[in-house]
Amino acid sequence: MPYADPDKARAYQREYRRLRRVGDACTTPSTTPVPPSFRLQTAADVLDLLAEQVTAVRAEKEAGTLEKARTLGYLAGIALKAIEAGNLAARIEMLELVLKERNGNGKP
Repeated sequence: MPYADPDKARAYQREYRRLRRVGDACTTPSTTPVPPSFRLQTAADVLDLLAEQVTAVRAEKEAGTLEKARTLGYLAGIALKAIEAGNLAARIEMLELVLKERNGNGKP
């Protein structure tokens, strides 16, 4: 059971059913729908977002040094994965282009 407190469980279920009746695309009461303009499509989008967040973490006055280090290390790990994904996507595109040129008919 997601909630040990029966009152909280009833409140959650009531809100869930209300959202289902309304026809809301987001049927989980605790999540917020993300607008399409904010959704990440490519590895470059992820890297841009991470760059913004790294700047925000570095500028945060109230965060301690250890907290900043942990956060930046975590973001750096995600950035490395995004860079690898971007590099792989570029390599695949180049391979597809070479295959199209070899076949001469435009199909890989």
